[in-house]
Amino acid sequence: MSEKRTEIGEIGEFGLIDRLNEKIVIKHETTLKGVGDDAAVIACGEGKVKVVTTDLLMEGVHFDLSYAPLTHLGFKAVAVNVSDVAAMNAIPKHITVSIGISNRFSVEAVEALYAGINAAAEHYDVDVVGGDTTTSRAGLAISITAIGEAMEDQVVYRSGAKENDIICVTGDLGGAVVGLQVLEREKQVFMANPNMKPDLEKYTLVTARQLKPDARMDIIHELRDLEVVPTSMMDISDGLASELFHICKASKVGVTIYEDKLPIDQQTYSTAVELNLDPITCVLNGGEDYELLFTIKQEDFQKLEKHPDIHFIGHVTKEEEGKFLVTKSQTAVALKAQGWKHF
Repeated sequence: MSEKRTEIGEIGEFGLIDRLNEKIVIKHETTLKGVGDDAAVIACGEGKVKVVTTDLLMEGVHFDLSYAPLTHLGFKAVAVNVSDVAAMNAIPKHITVSIGISNRFSVEAVEALYAGINAAAEHYDVDVVGGDTTTSRAGLAISITAIGEAMEDQVVYRSGAKENDIICVTGDLGGAVVGLQVLEREKQVFMANPNMKPDLEKYTLVTARQLKPDARMDIIHELRDLEVVPTSMMDISDGLASELFHICKASKVGVTIYEDKLPIDQQTYSTAVELNLDPITCVLNGGEDYELLFTIKQEDFQKLEKHPDIHFIGHVTKEEEGKFLVTKSQTAVALKAQGWKHF
């Protein structure tokens, strides 16, 4: 009798994570939150906590060096981790950096990568405190661990959303996936004719959103200044719809969002149309925007209503009411979380 083999693609990334997490046993009372949120939360006395998160970026999966400059890549690798710290309403303090490199990379190339890492460390006011380097036979791999700090009563989890809370997002959405499509198109043009120069001048916003995203620590500091603690929060790395599903699952709630409230930049919209992509699909399922998705109590609305970069896109409902997008024609459509497929 042959052993059963389940392909990872059958259950997907989140299914795999759920399977692996079933075997994890928490032994220490200082572990306030293990797996299942944007970062782990560890108590460190006097009401203070550390938050810890790790991301692994693989060449050929998460980035393509034919159009991703190494300096931008170094910055992005830090930003995506800082974004997870921000999603816990914490302040990043330290990072470790581990890389796997093959002999096709020169010392100067590695220095360019670290120039981006160091620029991000300066930008987010974090210290690089260690890491590892090793040989890779499968291209470049970058793993960064970020450690942040907060008071225990300031930490925001995915699980705190309540009925009638207002759903907020920062910035604009869909730009990163549209930028990726532009870069892939220009790569194909170049491969077909190396004499053709990339035509990227009119796509500066969307390509920047893909190549060098910026974690929204500015919003975290502003929320503190305004004395607003969100009831739940995530960063938008796998797409808005997917992140809403995570909050719904963790908080045991439903959501209703409105198409005409979704923030999309004009360049993102027009470029999506040019590429025969549905702009709203890009907003809902694009991923890699690294904006913040959070919910607030009704009474906090007045503190944020005039903020130019926070958008109110819907509200939290009872779990049994489901997850819906109300279109511009006032039709309620069930939300689908396509998300980012890694396998």
